[in-house]
Amino acid sequence: MPMPSRARRRSKSRWPLGEPPPGLFPARDDLLRLLAVLSIAAAAAAACSLLNRRPKPLCDSGGGEFHSTAAYTHHDSCQPCPPHGRCVDGNLECVQGFNKYGNMCIEDGLVSQTATKISQLLERRICDQYARALCGQPATILFQELDISNIADELLSKGFVGLSEDGAKVAKIKVLDSARAFFEKRFSSDGVEEFKCPELVAELYRPLTCQIRRWISRNIMSVIAFGVLFSALLWILWSIYKRQALLKRAEQIYGQVCEVLEDNAIDAKIGNSECEPWVVTSWLRDHLLVPQERRNAFLWKKVEELILEDSRIDQYPKVIKGESKVVYEWQASGSLSGKRKIKRMQGVAAGAAIKLGEEYIIMLGM
Repeated sequence: MPMPSRARRRSKSRWPLGEPPPGLFPARDDLLRLLAVLSIAAAAAAACSLLNRRPKPLCDSGGGEFHSTAAYTHHDSCQPCPPHGRCVDGNLECVQGFNKYGNMCIEDGLVSQTATKISQLLERRICDQYARALCGQPATILFQELDISNIADELLSKGFVGLSEDGAKVAKIKVLDSARAFFEKRFSSDGVEEFKCPELVAELYRPLTCQIRRWISRNIMSVIAFGVLFSALLWILWSIYKRQALLKRAEQIYGQVCEVLEDNAIDAKIGNSECEPWVVTSWLRDHLLVPQERRNAFLWKKVEELILEDSRIDQYPKVIKGESKVVYEWQASGSLSGKRKIKRMQGVAAGAAIKLGEEYIIMLGM
């Protein structure tokens, strides 16, 4: 056997201490190949385990009814039947309102929606009774569980016929559970459990007229005070409106008085012997006011105040047929507008022409 050369012995002796010699660890490519082989082996082992594993069959429900898992005895050879399902010969069937997902029965919403509607109708019927009692009407307040069950059966039979017998049972169970949680409970003297609607909820079901009556009875003093103040306010507003209406009417009558006096003054100046320049106050009042307005002394009094403030109208007493009367007379000559004066003169001229024509016809006839 040849002895190692001195050069090789010298190179080995020169390898530094503290560093692993080359070739101690596998190369990177060898390490990746090893990991790939181990992963494939583990996946194959898991797949074989799953393929060889058989699921346990479902335990029979017994009697064809659906029960909770607590009702079954757990065996190593089968799985308990899930709630709301029937298990026969290891096969699962879900009742109406529940869908099968694997070995579970998941509610599809039909039973829940039906139970919610029935619960709302049941709540309304029982709370309506309590609301009637709060309004002083004869009504039943306390209900036993049998009464609630009968009402639920009635509501289910009337408007929710789409459910099967099993679905109706599930819905009724949900309704009864909801009723126990919502209604107030108490025990009668015989120890029977009774239910009633909460008073705060019954208040919401009272008719509007009943709520108004109850509110008035509780706040009678405030209502009386408000009624008095409101009536006083209405009376003040009506008085203001009536006074304004009378003032407006007085101004209108005052304008008519001025027109009548002006017309009389014109007629007297043009020589109409049938017209006097003055007008008796009482005659003018009865001529311009309707019978209903004559009973209101304030109206004509306001007209007289406006006439007294008018410097164009003169007021003085005059003896007529042996009686002293107060008369008005228009004193402002030339105060009429030009158009009004022309119109009046044209009317007088037309009247005179008609009168002359009539006299001429009479003469020709003779």
